[in-house]
Amino acid sequence: MNWFPVALTTALATASGDALLKARFSSMSPIQMAVVRAVSPIPFLLPVLVCIPWPEISKEFWTTVTMLVPLELAALTLYMKALKTSPISLSIPFLAFTPVFIVLTGWFILDEQVTTAGLAGILLTVAGAYILNLNKSVSGIFGPFVMIFKETGPLLMLMVALIYSITSVLGKKAVLQSGPFFFACFYFVLIGVATPLMALAASLFSTRVGHAMKGLRPNLGWWGVGLCQAVMVLTHMWAISLTQAAYMIAVKRTSLLFSVFYGKFIFREERIPERFAGTALMVAGVAIILIKG
Repeated sequence: MNWFPVALTTALATASGDALLKARFSSMSPIQMAVVRAVSPIPFLLPVLVCIPWPEISKEFWTTVTMLVPLELAALTLYMKALKTSPISLSIPFLAFTPVFIVLTGWFILDEQVTTAGLAGILLTVAGAYILNLNKSVSGIFGPFVMIFKETGPLLMLMVALIYSITSVLGKKAVLQSGPFFFACFYFVLIGVATPLMALAASLFSTRVGHAMKGLRPNLGWWGVGLCQAVMVLTHMWAISLTQAAYMIAVKRTSLLFSVFYGKFIFREERIPERFAGTALMVAGVAIILIKG
């Protein structure tokens, strides 16, 4: 089986789910959007979870999952806020910084040496972020970098990328403690249960009980988001079982380019050529870090 089209399907499903969320649910609060994104794949993933064989689950697995869930919920909420408040072609590409953060934390914390290829990948990703924020109204050579911290979406996505640099390590640990297909289905079903509980708690604190659950009523958009998320999870695990993880993840990151296309053709966003160029550089940087770094 050729792994490339499966990995490309993962990328397309990822970008399509984000675009559908923004198009159909951006009128909701970020927490409500998070509920829709987390709960909607359960009808597709739960039957798979019931049918596949379950591994022996150790105490270490539960410890890892306990650390993962609150980080995942925080990242999901920030992700939805970025999707709601900023153009999809501007905010989503900043997820490319996840492997950059992994390289940098390994350098600063573990004193792991950064390879030449890894450094080249980091520089390409940073250059892509620079081009992404080029604007005629911005003056000075450092203007595009300043814009990153002025725009809500990119800044939030940088925070999400930082959290993902931690959860990716914990997630790999959990996979080794259980199994790829089991963990993917189990974890996303668990997040689908935990997210509405978080939303309900937030509603209680804001004296708006029940309002955060409004987006749970199934409709065409709800089912579409769920299908995209389920396809993303299952094809991700399928593709990664067919080839080296670095190659698969590098192809999956082309979802950033698909998001720029959606920004152009669905949301009619502006400055698409420079955003496409910047995103392409960021994807190239990610590919170099993952494959050669």
